[in-house]
Amino acid sequence: MAATTIRIALGDYPHTLPLKRGEITSSSLKLDFVEVKPMHMAFKPMVREHAYDASELALVTFLQAKEHRKGLKLLPAAMLARFQHHTMLHNAERARLTPKDLADKRIGVRSYSQTTGVWLRGILQNDYGVDFSGVRWLTFEDGHVAEGKDPPGVERSTKDMTNMLINGELDAAIYGAAMPDDPRLQSVIPNPEVEAQKWFAKHKLVPVNHMVVVTDEFARSDPSAVDALYRLLEAGWKAAGSKSDTPFGKAANAAGLELLSRYAFQQKLVSRPFTAAELFE
Repeated sequence: MAATTIRIALGDYPHTLPLKRGEITSSSLKLDFVEVKPMHMAFKPMVREHAYDASELALVTFLQAKEHRKGLKLLPAAMLARFQHHTMLHNAERARLTPKDLADKRIGVRSYSQTTGVWLRGILQNDYGVDFSGVRWLTFEDGHVAEGKDPPGVERSTKDMTNMLINGELDAAIYGAAMPDDPRLQSVIPNPEVEAQKWFAKHKLVPVNHMVVVTDEFARSDPSAVDALYRLLEAGWKAAGSKSDTPFGKAANAAGLELLSRYAFQQKLVSRPFTAAELFE
């Protein structure tokens, strides 16, 4: 029988490159890779249009898609995981900021539902005692799920976030993978690498930003192909070995998913926290 071909959008990671280079293949499944850069540009069309059969997806986007029944299923295959403590920056030439100084400040983030932002706000609120109730949030893009509205008090700006941070229109800003290279911009959390290791010792997990989803249509039409996709992703992860710091499988991802779900609920991005069992149904 001919192999099933699926359209899939994944970033370039140690655990995906063996699949993209054709070093790991399946006799029953052919992966037609759609290259999207930066990767987050694939998320909105995946959620709103089912533009691909399978795709990497930000986890808070998936939580909101789950709540609003957008027809996606989560595979326990993490694509991107990293500590988040270094991602909030301030202009140290203007004023030194630490977590205890954030109340009532102006803070920018690309989108309020950006997964990095949800992780970091959750860490600051729950591990540092930061009260965000008086913070003025400025965003620069819509969320990926149209029905997932921002909480009251979140504002939209059409300016450049980094320029606003440098010139003092923002007191701090949360970044994702693309961190600005400017010595004036320093972490709000002092010694973020050390603090991240302390957080890891407490929680025993590395925050996951992206995992893989498939559409309900694909899952219904060819469940054996979904299984083959999962096995390919697992083979890529095993081939990457220590080069990949992403957790693989349901057990390895359950605690992190439930923690992020609680953070998203605290931040009024979903109406209730989800269990890992619900997310992997």
